[in-house]
Amino acid sequence: MPSPSTSPATRSRNELAAWRNAIFVIFTLSGLSIATWAARLPEIKSNLDVSTGSIGILILGMSAGSILGLMASAWLMVRFGARAGMVFSLSCVAVGLVLIGIGAGVAFSPALVFVGLALFGFGNGSVDVMMNVEGAAAETELGKTVLPLMHACFSLGTVIGAGIGAVASALEIGVVWHASGMAAVIAIAVVIAVRFVPVRENLGDDTPTHSHKLDWKARLRANLSVWADLRLILIGVIMLGMAFAEGSANDWLALATVEGHGQSEPTGAIVFGVFVSAMTVGRVAGGPLIDRFGRVLVLQVSAVSAVIGLLVFILGSELWVIVLGTVFWGLGSALGFPLGMSAAAEGKNAAARVSAVAMIGYLAFLVGPPLIGLLGDQVGLLNALYVVLILVVLSGLASPAAREQKVRPAPTP
Repeated sequence: MPSPSTSPATRSRNELAAWRNAIFVIFTLSGLSIATWAARLPEIKSNLDVSTGSIGILILGMSAGSILGLMASAWLMVRFGARAGMVFSLSCVAVGLVLIGIGAGVAFSPALVFVGLALFGFGNGSVDVMMNVEGAAAETELGKTVLPLMHACFSLGTVIGAGIGAVASALEIGVVWHASGMAAVIAIAVVIAVRFVPVRENLGDDTPTHSHKLDWKARLRANLSVWADLRLILIGVIMLGMAFAEGSANDWLALATVEGHGQSEPTGAIVFGVFVSAMTVGRVAGGPLIDRFGRVLVLQVSAVSAVIGLLVFILGSELWVIVLGTVFWGLGSALGFPLGMSAAAEGKNAAARVSAVAMIGYLAFLVGPPLIGLLGDQVGLLNALYVVLILVVLSGLASPAAREQKVRPAPTP
């Protein structure tokens, strides 16, 4: 296990690999939690007997919780460190999943589901910043692009979660048992994984020779200054569009397949699985492509792919056409979020910079679900997805802001 006090200059290859692998696990657990909720959404809607617009309002609880988590993440990191922060955040996710399961499968209470989603969103919002800051730091010390691969682990988690969700739905396993089982896995795994994350003083972690408690308020004030950076705001626009493309699929793809295209609930879960599988492939392949062609070109091609995929999904009628559109949508959505995080993490106050652009991106999760849900009630869920297409176009136009700002050190031997 890596020594908590090991400095960057003396960290061995094995310690760096253990750190990287620990963050792989954290990303996977976050993806697993998202898919657990998303794959069972049609059944949750049916159990609660509510409209599409009402589901949008329920998801607003998750979105609001995510924003609060993002706002709290920088403070949590400088006050308690990434290790404790990630355990706390994913514990919130686990408790939220249990409450969602009870609310949708036992109490049939929209209010309880709303509370569960708020806690679930808070945990995922805060851990999102922490795991990306840790991932970007590990990427820098490794000397090669690995953040897209970490996001591929998130997508892998969603693939696994979508598969489990499809099986659970087909076997008619209750939402409460499914959600509670996944919550237990997440809570146990995060405690094990964070043992391999090194303690770093510049994130406010405790060390025997450093007490961050004396200056965390001053450091927090300095973190707020990043909002004056215009380039960072433009990176946030990239995050907004790509998060909307990814988040709208997480929240609405299964339901759009069922209600918009007349497919069965298990088929909706499978199509969602296709989306996250395409994202996983895109993220696994993304690192070498980024190192060769640069962030800007990759982001522009991604935006074009997402636009094509959305159009094909919305306008398609045959199942194979819908699946093809889903593949392009997933591939196009794959790299925007990790590339935005990598770009934001360059420079001082990495935690604050990542938190800032993630907060802008998460506006998609705050505004998007209720907006698409309410529009879906008026014009149909498929037509409401044109809003996503417009934001993806804006994301592609803002892509030059993500251009690399520094030369990365040579890879660790």
